[in-house]
Amino acid sequence: MIVYLLCFTLFLVGLYGVLTQRNLVKIVIGLSIMEISIFLFFTLIGYIQGAAAPIVVRGQVETQFVDPLPQAMVLTAIVIALATNAMLLSIAIRLYRKYKTFDIREMRSLKG
Repeated sequence: MIVYLLCFTLFLVGLYGVLTQRNLVKIVIGLSIMEISIFLFFTLIGYIQGAAAPIVVRGQVETQFVDPLPQAMVLTAIVIALATNAMLLSIAIRLYRKYKTFDIREMRSLKG
């Protein structure tokens, strides 16, 4: 139960970073922290204490296996998150080239 609370705390740390920071790069880092906490949570959902890897071998008498579906979904989500972070950082770089700052409030005041 404590690991689920730690995942939730990590998510709140990322959310705090997104809501309170004015720097675009720090906001992207906060989003990455939120994504990582969700990946950890999904991986923990599929884990069973004392269970074996889901590899069936002839003659093996194992009754409980770890669920591989959340792990496969997290691997797919990591690739999507990587592409999303790359896109967000490229947008941040384009905005920096235009406005010469990463500060959101400064960009709003420039309007052009």
